[in-house]
Amino acid sequence: MNKRLKTLLIKTKRQVFSEMVGNNPSLFHGEGYDFSELREYRIGDDIRKIDWTITAKLQKPYVKLFHEERELSIVAACMMGGSLFFGTKRIKQEVVTEVAAIVGYSAVKNSDLFTGAVVSEKVENIERPTKRIFGVNRFIEKVDSFNLLGKQTDYQDGLRQLFSRIKRRSLIFLIGDFLAPVDISLLSRKHEVIAVIVRDRFEEQPLPLGDVHLVDPETGATINTNFGKGSVAKYKKLIIENDQTLYRHLNKHRIRFIKIYTDEDPFGKLVKLFGKGV
Repeated sequence: MNKRLKTLLIKTKRQVFSEMVGNNPSLFHGEGYDFSELREYRIGDDIRKIDWTITAKLQKPYVKLFHEERELSIVAACMMGGSLFFGTKRIKQEVVTEVAAIVGYSAVKNSDLFTGAVVSEKVENIERPTKRIFGVNRFIEKVDSFNLLGKQTDYQDGLRQLFSRIKRRSLIFLIGDFLAPVDISLLSRKHEVIAVIVRDRFEEQPLPLGDVHLVDPETGATINTNFGKGSVAKYKKLIIENDQTLYRHLNKHRIRFIKIYTDEDPFGKLVKLFGKGV
């Protein structure tokens, strides 16, 4: 494990295990206990379980009954394509790695099962469910060292494979830059999906650069061109259209999402997402 990754994991582990205290014992609140039924209050019942709304309506005290607490299945699915090999503050791949680490450590802290998956045109790697930090670290190393160059951003076959390989209903964090069209409807039918969109601000608000030599990280193709004001305007239009289509898709299938930029703290953004309970 290289020094940069060690430093990142130490910081992330400290945030998850030390800073999540008080009202934020875990990143995942889940459903806690499964609601079973309502019944009339009996002497000896815990008064904290009284449903005061139903009690007021029926003029009799009623309590909520629950099944035993369930273990959550947490999945970090990293969509690894050549477009992640970019960043002005740090490359997007590093942010994807950090988000996956936060998700993994949070699952371990909460005694939930964690599964890590690397997805490109296919499922490149999927780890066995684990509750151990060692298992999370092993997956994070694979994400951080994954060779992005030459990897296409067509994830549809990979996501279909992921759907067939995750048998248990799970909370899936789909982590990537979402710069290519993606259909998450199949995954969202069975699982709860949260899209974590990782971007660099320059991708959305680029500046004119004049004459440039560009290399496509997916194909290796190169081009000499002038990236002036006209090119910037055309590019911004394409980005806006891509994101509008993406947001419509996510909203249609009731998929929660959050955007994290390369100059932001992923931990703070994720805590805010769950703190809102959205």
